[in-house]
Amino acid sequence: MTALDTTLLLLSSAVLGVVAFRMLNLPPMLGYLGVGILIGPHALGWAQESSATHQLAEFGVVFLMFSIGLEFSLNKLISMRRAVFGLGLAQVVMTIVLAMVGALIAAMWLPHYFDMSWKAAFALGGALSMSSTAIVSKMLTEKLELESPHGRQIISVLLFQDLAVVPLLILVPALATDSEHLTVTLSLAGAKASAVLFLLFFVGKRIVRSWFTIVVKRRSQELFMLNLLLFTLGAAWLTEKAGLSLALGAFVAGMLISETEYKHQVEEDIKSFRDVLLGLFFVTVGMLLNVSLVLEYGWLILLLLAVPVLMKFGLIFALARLFKAPTSVALRTGLGLAQAGEFGFVLLNQAGGLNLIDPLLLQLILASMVVSMLISPFILAKSDWIVKKLSANEWMMQSLALTQIAARTMKTKKHVIIAGFGRSGQSLARLLSDEKIDYHALDLDPDRISEAQIAGANVSYGDAGRRESLMAAGINRAAALVITYTNTASALKILHLVHELNPSLPVVVRSHDDTDLEKLRAAGATEVVPDLMEGSLMLASHALVLLGVPLRRVVHTVQVARDARYESLRGFFHGASDAADDAESMQLRLHTVVLKERSKHIGKAISELGLVETGVDITAVRRGKQRLDPTPDLQLEAADVIVLRGTADGVTRAEQKLMK
Repeated sequence: MTALDTTLLLLSSAVLGVVAFRMLNLPPMLGYLGVGILIGPHALGWAQESSATHQLAEFGVVFLMFSIGLEFSLNKLISMRRAVFGLGLAQVVMTIVLAMVGALIAAMWLPHYFDMSWKAAFALGGALSMSSTAIVSKMLTEKLELESPHGRQIISVLLFQDLAVVPLLILVPALATDSEHLTVTLSLAGAKASAVLFLLFFVGKRIVRSWFTIVVKRRSQELFMLNLLLFTLGAAWLTEKAGLSLALGAFVAGMLISETEYKHQVEEDIKSFRDVLLGLFFVTVGMLLNVSLVLEYGWLILLLLAVPVLMKFGLIFALARLFKAPTSVALRTGLGLAQAGEFGFVLLNQAGGLNLIDPLLLQLILASMVVSMLISPFILAKSDWIVKKLSANEWMMQSLALTQIAARTMKTKKHVIIAGFGRSGQSLARLLSDEKIDYHALDLDPDRISEAQIAGANVSYGDAGRRESLMAAGINRAAALVITYTNTASALKILHLVHELNPSLPVVVRSHDDTDLEKLRAAGATEVVPDLMEGSLMLASHALVLLGVPLRRVVHTVQVARDARYESLRGFFHGASDAADDAESMQLRLHTVVLKERSKHIGKAISELGLVETGVDITAVRRGKQRLDPTPDLQLEAADVIVLRGTADGVTRAEQKLMK
């Protein structure tokens, strides 16, 4: 099978798998894993494991870690050093120790299956100490929990695990060969790693903003993308050459860019690479599972699954509590890190290649690790429910948080509930305060909340997407609710709750552009404010005033545009610089078509063109230097320029119709 054959097989299988799992309302990640199991060498055998496939899939983890790095900064990482080098170090060391003890006890009880030396037990402990960066990070990102207390602890531990892989990859073969130069080897590896990290953090920090500014000034999207790929993969390559992981280098690169003004642009550009390659990574993980082995040794695999997962969960929970984390945070951290990780496969394969572990036992352990990764999305999705069941004070803590919100809003009526207290939310709060209008904000960033409360802002820790938080914030007494962040899925969830709790409450929703405008209005949004549209209006209004147009007329023009739900502004002529927008084919665009002299539509009225079925409308007709109103009875002439508006697909079909 050629590389192209393999790629097409993986892509087609992934598409079908994700579609099927989406139809069943299951996470797409499980679709990728399921597809990998099905087409892998141990099931249908359509796809075989290869180094090329694994390398391609590994890039998915690289871009994922790069995206996570964009959410952090060097200062934030320094503030997390206690969690990284405290909790992370303790977790890796204690997991290895407990795994070694457990493996040696199992060797005494079940010698037929667990005949292993302390060296093999050490390699096994190192593998079990790893957690899945790809799965956990993606789930935290999807649930918007990267900045939550447990999210930070999880990321801290994952970062240390990435660092710990380096000495483990050196120690395992050294133990197998009884190397006399172990100390020297480890020292050299540590020196290389320190040098590369210093180069990236301190030298790179001084260069990256200046270099990106030079690139941006060239005004080439293609050049910007090439530079971004070079920077990301270059940083990953440097760390790999130093004996560190590719993912760690990508994370550092993301952190460096996060401190520049190009962060958001980079985030959008990298998204497509990340998601596609990450999907391939999950497919390759699924390919590792030997289904026949699971059926034959089901009880043993279940034992190998349950014991390490429960052990890791209990250990991480205890360590998190030792590091002064609240019970609920410690439980969520344990649940997030209990599964096996991708670097665990690397360590186990290394141990297998050195004949430290029996081949059959190795396959059983690998199968249990894959199963733990398969069930991990379910565990993380149900983490709130599990925490409430396990923690007696979780309900109390949540009730306390809700009580605090309720206490702050109890005496307020006709106030505004602000969902999200970022820059937009804070600006709104200031304007409301100036007008002596009460407000109460809900946000999920504890650092931001702490600082804002000290400054006197009416903000509480709470999720506006939860019924209880909205009720505690006094939704039945509120005058309005404003969603200040651009997340359509979250906005739709809040609108659904508002419809249930207080259907008459006006809701203002912020969106990035007009793509989801109709969807949000249909869900109950009173007003939808698209950033791009409002920016265009403000830009135009300032320009008109400077050009001498009376202020009253400018205000009237802007208000007319708003009253018409930005209808006159929807759609625009696309060019090469708008290539990124084409990912959303449903976005409205403008396109011109010139009627040829032999066109069969000459002499016909606009109403006779039959464009309704294409979902496209005509916004204008230009005849020579005249701009004509596109009334239904307007008859077309040769050389008329027709301005179409619709989706990319609709415009294409309408153009084909008019060109006949």
